[in-house]
Amino acid sequence: MRRRLTHAGATALRRVPGATVALFLTDRCPVECAHCSVGSVARGPTITDRPLFEGIVGGLADLPGLRAVAITGGEPFAERRGLEYAVRRLGDAGKAVVVFTSGSWARRAVPAWVRAVLASVGTVYLSTDVFHAERPGMGGGTPARAAEAVLAAGCHLVLQVLAGPDGGPPAAGFTHPAAEVSVVPRLPAGRGARHFPAGPGRPSADFGPCALLDSPTVRYDGVVTACCNESVITGSGPDALRRRVTGAGVGAALAAFRADPVLRLMRTAGPVGLAGVVPDTARSVCGPCWAAARRAAADPAARRVLARRAAYAAGLTSGAAEGGAE
Repeated sequence: MRRRLTHAGATALRRVPGATVALFLTDRCPVECAHCSVGSVARGPTITDRPLFEGIVGGLADLPGLRAVAITGGEPFAERRGLEYAVRRLGDAGKAVVVFTSGSWARRAVPAWVRAVLASVGTVYLSTDVFHAERPGMGGGTPARAAEAVLAAGCHLVLQVLAGPDGGPPAAGFTHPAAEVSVVPRLPAGRGARHFPAGPGRPSADFGPCALLDSPTVRYDGVVTACCNESVITGSGPDALRRRVTGAGVGAALAAFRADPVLRLMRTAGPVGLAGVVPDTARSVCGPCWAAARRAAADPAARRVLARRAAYAAGLTSGAAEGGAE
């Protein structure tokens, strides 16, 4: 039986180590929004090695602690065979399946195969922000047709909208009384870097634990990343944040990221846990993480220091959790 997740439920599940993962299904997207943080295009790369992809999905399906998979991209519905296979295989394994989509498949009458996929999905995040509405065929009745198809299939619907300037309220757009709303930040990555400049530098102490590490990401081409940062997914950042696997190695790669001392510190303490190992010159939470990952890969002594700190931080976190439970 498929499991539907509310936005709050999905967010809470992401905070459980090993319980969720993002499956980046394709770099292809027919909408090509100006603000796309991964720069997906209509003729972007997509699945070419089917045995590899099916092995990756099978590896995720076989992970006993994995409870939910968020399928994203690109536009997942632009990769029909891959999406159909992933939804079926993961659903049969008892995983909650969440799909992020632009709803571009609803520009006209919704195809039967799309309705069949939706019937096996628990939750759909439908992007309805102003940048989507500006694209050809994405205004008018498209979001309404997409929303009605999602609800008719029995899915939980979350409308994903872009925050306004300076993080303010989003501009008015499509709404639906049966949907939740999730407001996402404007990201200076991909094509979005041309529209949303990075903010001023901030000291590392301003940043807390990194929530992006709650969402490791598995790409269709066998690249596993430690987090869902768009720049890392598309190839930027240190090599230590990426691993290339076959299906059988997905679980081991995810476990290695959970055990990595730099990432453990970033997950529990944030950049402050890296003080003294890397300089406090970052303008974002990713800066010290990337610097520490490179340092730990090149300097065994620094890695040992970070490992001791990670163990200590994990003990504090565990003690606080036990105290709270009482």
